[in-house]
Amino acid sequence: MEVYLDNAATTAVLPEIAAAMADIMIRRYGNPSGVYKQSREAAEIVLEARTQVADLLGAAPQEIYFTGGGSEGDNMLLRGAAHCYRHKGKHIITTQIEHHAVLNTCKALEKEGFEVTYLPVSAGGRIDPAAVEQAIRKDTVLISVMYANNETGVLQPVREVGDIARAKGILFHTDAVQAAGHVPIDVEADHIDLLTLTAHKFHGPKGCGAVYIRRGTVMEPLVYGGPQERGWRAGTENVPGIYGLGRAAAHARQVMATVAERVQGLRDLLIRRVLTEIPGTELNGSRTGRLPNNANFLIRGVSGEEMLLLLDFADIAASVGSACASGSLDPSHVLLAMGRSPEEAAGSLRLTLSEFTTETEINYTVDKLKEVVERLRAAERDGDPRGTVR
Repeated sequence: MEVYLDNAATTAVLPEIAAAMADIMIRRYGNPSGVYKQSREAAEIVLEARTQVADLLGAAPQEIYFTGGGSEGDNMLLRGAAHCYRHKGKHIITTQIEHHAVLNTCKALEKEGFEVTYLPVSAGGRIDPAAVEQAIRKDTVLISVMYANNETGVLQPVREVGDIARAKGILFHTDAVQAAGHVPIDVEADHIDLLTLTAHKFHGPKGCGAVYIRRGTVMEPLVYGGPQERGWRAGTENVPGIYGLGRAAAHARQVMATVAERVQGLRDLLIRRVLTEIPGTELNGSRTGRLPNNANFLIRGVSGEEMLLLLDFADIAASVGSACASGSLDPSHVLLAMGRSPEEAAGSLRLTLSEFTTETEINYTVDKLKEVVERLRAAERDGDPRGTVR
């Protein structure tokens, strides 16, 4: 049995979406910027997708702009807003647990003279909205708080932060890459000005994302060139990818409630079995207020990397944290910010489900995980290198 439980990293494209994308690439390949029939057909595909993404967020179609993915979107919005509003101030507020697309962009902006406040989080992985308000200065021009953490799945108090930002007249950005398509998002109710998402986190294609920019917000482009995306993101549009993003957004909106309920039930089964059947385990992050598909465990006395390798031998795909940090020997910055020690962070395991995950797969995974942990702990206890992966 092959089990894929790394859906926070990427998801399988829905077969019907992949088939339709192939048809577009082969038969409807016109450039949307042209005036002939094939171009008009392509432009209509882009417009429909723009509407589908807008509907997912409670936005207007003219507030949606297509990008190459989540990291590009974060760069576009943070750098574009910071540069455009630097005449008002050079202070940015974010958190210590953001995705590296946000953290590294903020570090780059610091080299340009901006000052960034990185807010801490609780042991449960959530920021305190009061801390955001206390960090605001007269020269604060941007607040960026992710909607849900990519490692732990913990949902952040986005609406409370949005209320604070709106009352202070400060732009509010949220990286919703993990949340979009999985939990309801309403940019109006949440007072969000800028938002990032990407298709491959909810069964769309890789290499295509979108950003939401509230009407009236001034923004400096990240990519200069032609007039595509109303001048904010130049380059010939990725029509098949945009179509896939739109279809995935429409699908997610249609099935979100029923899928979330079923997946959360499987996630809770997974958490319950791991915590009760494997000694020395804890859940990383709050038990409530988290994405329905995410379970991140601290498993004491084992190496996360060795767990992954042995699970892979059992045909189970998992991760120890962010896919963008895979291959890094550094402990998770998210778990460290939550108060875990480097040794504890090194023993983390992230298992993330999708609408295709079955109860049989969950039970198989827990059974195999028990064997893996017992083997690794026995090898550590006995000093037997044959029990570990070399």
